[in-house]
Amino acid sequence: MQRKAYVPGLAALLVTLVAGCTSGTGGDGSDIDAKAGVPTTTTAPPGKYRTLREPCGSVEPATLRDLLPGVAQLPEDQREKAYKGTAAVTYDTDRRVGCAWTADSPDASHNLVIDVERVVSYDPAVSDADKAQEVYAKKEDGASLPPPAAGASGDAGGEADSSGGAGDDASPSGSPSPGKTPNAATTPPGLQPRLLDDLGDAAFVDDVYAASGSAAKRRTVSVVFRTSNVVVTVRYAEQPAHSTTVPDSKELQEKARGLARKLADQLNE
Repeated sequence: MQRKAYVPGLAALLVTLVAGCTSGTGGDGSDIDAKAGVPTTTTAPPGKYRTLREPCGSVEPATLRDLLPGVAQLPEDQREKAYKGTAAVTYDTDRRVGCAWTADSPDASHNLVIDVERVVSYDPAVSDADKAQEVYAKKEDGASLPPPAAGASGDAGGEADSSGGAGDDASPSGSPSPGKTPNAATTPPGLQPRLLDDLGDAAFVDDVYAASGSAAKRRTVSVVFRTSNVVVTVRYAEQPAHSTTVPDSKELQEKARGLARKLADQLNE
């Protein structure tokens, strides 16, 4: 009988010891933090923009009349169709939209394209804006901008000569860029491809004068900017009807930049 009484007593002693070892008090009397050493996850903030505007309606009729002078000479039904533009085919209009307009006249053909991309990062540690900067940076790298050390960044194009004088339309390496015309009328001084400091969070303008066919020359100005997690591209091109006519670089850049600023303002509404 003494043996039966001893066993329950031993069990009670063991329970007491275990309870003491698992209590919330350390050997020095301090409390033990149960969350100590557990890593925390920081999620990058989402982008400012969650949707995109309808692209073809984003350009006002007055702006289109200025950018596409040939449309005014068309019959009314054709004029209305030309001003409506052609929307780009995309699979998700909350992620990417675009529109294109074309106008032909006896003097020149004009083409206008806008592309708007809302960038989303699927990495919780990378914000949508940082991911959009990566997209923008690739476009900047693909443009014909000079190396940073070769010229000052920012805008210096407003006071340059617009006569389309001769110069060396060369790539950053010093050799002519593929598809460009290095010895014909090129981008005047001060209007070369460059960074812009008055548009969005980051921006640049590119200006390419290239042969299009055997005679006519085509100048294409592209303005690209990023605002938060949205990257916008405005591409404006002119191809004169006569091979001796040189598209005015200053005029094309001013018009393309003016439209880009209006699109930037719409994003901030």
